[in-house]
Amino acid sequence: MNWWHKLKHNPLAKFGAVLLGFFYLSALLAGFLAPYSPYNSQTNGSLLPPTTIYWQTPAGQWIGPHVYPTTQGPTDLETGERELSLDLQHPSPLRLFVKGDSYTFLPGIKSDRHLFGTIGPGRINLLGTDEQGRDQLSRLLFGGQISLSIGLVGIAISFPLGMLIGGIAGYFGGWVDAFLMRVVEVLMSVPTIYLLVALAAILPPGLTSSQRFLLIVVITSFVSWSGLARVIRGQVLSLKEQEFVKAARVIGANSFTIIVRHILPQTSTYVIIAATLSIPSFIVAESVLSLIGLGIQQPDPSWGNLLSLATNASILVLQPWLIWSPASLIVLTVLAFNLLGDGLRDALDPRDLKR
Repeated sequence: MNWWHKLKHNPLAKFGAVLLGFFYLSALLAGFLAPYSPYNSQTNGSLLPPTTIYWQTPAGQWIGPHVYPTTQGPTDLETGERELSLDLQHPSPLRLFVKGDSYTFLPGIKSDRHLFGTIGPGRINLLGTDEQGRDQLSRLLFGGQISLSIGLVGIAISFPLGMLIGGIAGYFGGWVDAFLMRVVEVLMSVPTIYLLVALAAILPPGLTSSQRFLLIVVITSFVSWSGLARVIRGQVLSLKEQEFVKAARVIGANSFTIIVRHILPQTSTYVIIAATLSIPSFIVAESVLSLIGLGIQQPDPSWGNLLSLATNASILVLQPWLIWSPASLIVLTVLAFNLLGDGLRDALDPRDLKR
């Protein structure tokens, strides 16, 4: 377990792992952590800034943490700004484990308890509200369920396929190798962005945005295994002449068993690293496709379509917090995966493991 010891003592890899654990746990518990439903709008509350938490009444009386019902006034035609209106007569205390919108905690288990919330007419919007008056923090948490799971779905399909085809090509060689590698070269020559646009155009219109994007991910995963297959093929070419493979042949193991049980596990070091470094590409692809309108569509939240608000110049200038929050999460997630992948690459380096 020397690699585990090295990984634990790599501060950047540890930071990446902790950050990813926090993000995935937050997405898993989104219903509990989010104060509101990501679909419910606040009456007369579009594009509200982050809520200010008060501790005293305007008269100076201490009543603990609370907020006031907030609405937006008319828009100033010259500056584009809107004046906030606070209802100081109805303070709403902040509490933990409050009742609110119902959500599905686990399949078949529903709850209406939230980590925090308000009692009264006031609402707490820690990251403000979007143009429909929906709580931005709640939409970020629920959006993470889609954005973070996209990468896992992608590698769950493309990596087993790439490993198996690369293993078959490298082990058998000859015409099998030549045929499979020509197929790989054809797939690698397909421009991904044009393929995604074409897929988005021909999918049935009756699909929901989540089904539509998941289908795109599944299809693209079936053509994105080609790069991995070429690397695995090269490793198998060297591994198939090792003594343990010859011993397996002598005892009568068939070719499929030798490939799956004896050869491919020897490539696990590279596969683990490659998987860690490939997940960010799926997350970025989701963000780009949702940004240009080909991925998850409103009202379903994802980090990509939350970032699509950046196309609105007035929001970009007057409500920048709506842009920075999803952009920061995407950047931090990609950075965390890269840091963890680099740490795994250093810890699992065969040259160091032999020392």
